[in-house]
Amino acid sequence: MSIDDHDLYAVGRVVKPFGVKGEVVLLPLTDDPGRFRTLRNVLVGRTPATAREARLEATDIRPGGVRARLSVSPDRTAAETLVGSLVFVAPAERRKLPKGTYFTHQITGLVAVTEEGEELGRVREVMKLPANDVYVIEGKGREILVPAVREFVRSIDLEAGTIRVRLIEGMDAP
Repeated sequence: MSIDDHDLYAVGRVVKPFGVKGEVVLLPLTDDPGRFRTLRNVLVGRTPATAREARLEATDIRPGGVRARLSVSPDRTAAETLVGSLVFVAPAERRKLPKGTYFTHQITGLVAVTEEGEELGRVREVMKLPANDVYVIEGKGREILVPAVREFVRSIDLEAGTIRVRLIEGMDAP
């Protein structure tokens, strides 16, 4: 696999070893843990630059995470060294999103502007809440929370690196 490490996407984090045969428990970093059932070729490492190729040989999806056997982890000792590592996929393995939806990493860092063109700051974080995501915009010494719904997020332009939002009274209070 010849891939630029900037193109890798983290889909899981190794949180602990399981048993003595090299299995690990993964915390899914994806909205669909079921994707681990069909995923085979991954990269494992602390960063994209240090990730090495691995094969996802078996998975068992549980409420507490995904129990997995990786080709780079033949025994418990090897599994213990993987704790804290991320499981990455190449762009070809990345899920396709419906039109008008975005990955969190695409939103984080966008410059937020009002409908009138006033720059508010940058999206620092995307909070995953039960009803909807909330964009945390930081700038000018303040933090603004904007629900990620059409009423408030008017447009997203990845090419321009901007997100246009509509604020209502009280949203941008200091």
